[in-house]
Amino acid sequence: VFLDPFDACGLIVAKYFSLPSVVFARGIFCHYLEEGAQCPAPLSYVPRLLLGFSDAMTFKERVWNHIMHLEEHLFCPYFFKNVLEIASEILQTPVTAYDLYSHTSIWLLRTDFVLEYPKPVMPNMIFIGGINCHQGKPVPMGQDLLLSPHWNMSQA
Repeated sequence: VFLDPFDACGLIVAKYFSLPSVVFARGIFCHYLEEGAQCPAPLSYVPRLLLGFSDAMTFKERVWNHIMHLEEHLFCPYFFKNVLEIASEILQTPVTAYDLYSHTSIWLLRTDFVLEYPKPVMPNMIFIGGINCHQGKPVPMGQDLLLSPHWNMSQA
């Protein structure tokens, strides 16, 4: 099953039919990518997604990074609550988000290894950065007026 990790329906179908699943993602908001792929991302070095910190964090930034990680552990179960109830009903067993994400066979990550913070990468994680990029095209005729050197934004 080829799926997007934000749509848990594919994860449920793959688990129900015991099919291998391939996740095509940039990343997952919650901590499920690291835990499901069993790929450690040390909080003292790898900043959480929405914080905008670098790998050279100060002590205060590291504390905020840990707090954000704890908030994810508190928030994400509520985010997936309805999905997990449906999955538990379909699979006839209590299911957690970790159960669904841990059965992923291959993680196709739409990023480049050089853009990520250094961390261990599991063998089933494949970086396919640039797959969504298109080759550059020349500016169409008529729109090149906006790029003309005579156009000055201060005159607008």
